[in-house]
Parts: sequence; C-alpha cells; structure tokens
Amino acid sequence: MKLASIKSGRDGALYVVNSSLTKMASAADIAATMQAALDDWETVEPQLEARFNELESGTLAGEIFEQSACASPLPRAFQWADGSAYVNHVELVRRARNAEMPATFWTEPLMYQGGSDSFLAPRDPILMPQSDGFGIDFEAEVAVITGDVPMGVGSDDALKYINLVMIVNDVSLRGLIPGELAKGFGFFQSKPSSAFSPVCVTPSELGDAWQGGKLHLPLSSKYNNELFGKPEAGVDMTFHFGQLVAHAAKTRPLAAGTVIGSGTVSNKLNDGPGKPVTEGGVGYSCIAEIRMIETIENGKPSTPFMDFGDNIQIEMFAADGQSIFGQINQDVVQA
Repeated sequence: MKLASIKSGRDGALYVVNSSLTKMASAADIAATMQAALDDWETVEPQLEARFNELESGTLAGEIFEQSACASPLPRAFQWADGSAYVNHVELVRRARNAEMPATFWTEPLMYQGGSDSFLAPRDPILMPQSDGFGIDFEAEVAVITGDVPMGVGSDDALKYINLVMIVNDVSLRGLIPGELAKGFGFFQSKPSSAFSPVCVTPSELGDAWQGGKLHLPLSSKYNNELFGKPEAGVDMTFHFGQLVAHAAKTRPLAAGTVIGSGTVSNKLNDGPGKPVTEGGVGYSCIAEIRMIETIENGKPSTPFMDFGDNIQIEMFAADGQSIFGQINQDVVQA
C-alpha cells in the first residue's frame, strides 16, 4: 500500500496512491490525515489497504496523481530522530579529521533529535539566507514511520512497530556543524528542515526488498542532473531499523508518527572508501563524503558544497524500474 499527503492546511489530506504512482483516491472518510491514520493504525490500516486494492485493480477510478501536489507524508511530526546506521560514513568523517574511531560506534547507534515542526514538501526549494560559509549539503537516506512503541522494546520486536517506509533529503549545513558540536550540545542551526518523498509505503509493499529491517535497493541521487550516487541501502548498514527504533525507545516510549532516519546511505569498496560513479563506483549520498575522501587522499577537498541554483533529485527504483516513493526534487534558492 502507498499513501500520500496532498497539500491542504497544515497537515495535508490523506490519499491512497496506486503502485505505478499514476492514480490516487481520497481516504478522508477513513482518516483525514496521515497522523490520524497512524493514531488508529490497527483499525484504519485494513480499510486503507482495501481502498488501495480497489484503486490498484481499477474497481475505483480515482484521480490523477501529481507528485508536485504532495506535502511530505507527515508535513510535521511529533518526533524526528535521525540515526547514523552506515558506520562507513562516520568512519570517513573521523579519518578526514584524523580523529580516532571509538569502538562503541560499531555497537551502539549514533542518533540526534531533529526539528520536526516544518518538514519541506518533496518539491519545495531549499531556502537559505546565504550559501557562503553555510556548506549546504543534501543527504539521501531511508526513513521509517512508527506506531506507538513501548519503552525498552527489543530490536527484533521493534520491527513490528514500523508502519511505513519512505526516503528523505536530510539537509545539512556543514559549515555550521563544527561550531555547534564544539559547544557540546548538538545540532540545531546546522540542521534545517528536511524533505521526505511524495509517497510512503507499507513494508509489505516492498516485497523481498524489505528484509531484516533493511531496504535492499539502491538509492539514487542526481546532482544537477548528473548521477552522483547509487549506493545499496541494504549493504554496509551496521544497524537495521529495528535496532534504531529500539535505541530511540530505550528510555522513553515513542508516539505514533515518530520518524526515524537511517543516516546517509554509504557503501565501502574493497573494505575502503567508495569511488565516484564516474570512476565505476556507486558514488555517494552527500557531498561531504566525497570531500572527506578527497581530504584523505589529497590533503584537502576540491568538490564545493551546494550553491544557489543547484538541484538535487533523490529517488529509489524497484527491480522493474518503477519509482517506489516518487522523487524528491529540490533547488537551492536564496531566501
């Protein structure tokens, strides 16, 4: 089943979308918004699934689905916590700074609590007051939306509380991160609003691609219309989503509608840093990663961060070439 929030008010209007992303049908009589559906998921999910099947079979004609009309599946959420499940990415960050990699990074996930009050729509511009010194970067990730998760849940049991899956552009301001982290109190200004895919899907919709709490498909990033990365999301993921959800719920319950991110999708190559797509590699899911590799290999980075007018497109395709979540497509624009 695929769901979307069509722009309407603060929280969007809930629609069911067919597998090919061509038709949609209102779910207003079942649940007005995505959050309302998540709040009563056990009752609502079978009804939404039935409507999806009607739309899929053609029994229900539906309306034309336009991705540009979508807000993020949750236009705002009670909680957005982003992990760093691809430790290869973290390791490169540490190596570029000549910093030692703590052993606990391989046994316990990193996670920060981001702002969730103003998610961007998947086609909204990334508005910034300036580009110079901000180090504007995209981060292509996978994310899940949970139901109500009890405190202290185990990592395997946590998987059953994952209701929906989507992709995300977790925008980062790399130039502001070092100063904020140096204060010892975490991210804030360096993590502006993120954008999520036009559509989110149930794990069952992903078929064999969803295994062991991981999404085993490549995540494509096109930067200024050139393929920048296509790393496999199910490879080199040190912590699966059950572990990430359990980590977030260790000392508190999670409310329905909690969004948990995977962190930047990152692959190794022969146990070392990956290579650019132009050199036969799978590339990268953020600019920072190639800059880290340039620093490790050449002593300094040469790839610039994003500037006004730059464009990023993030998408994931099934084995048959069908777009699963629709496309995040954003320009960087001066506010």
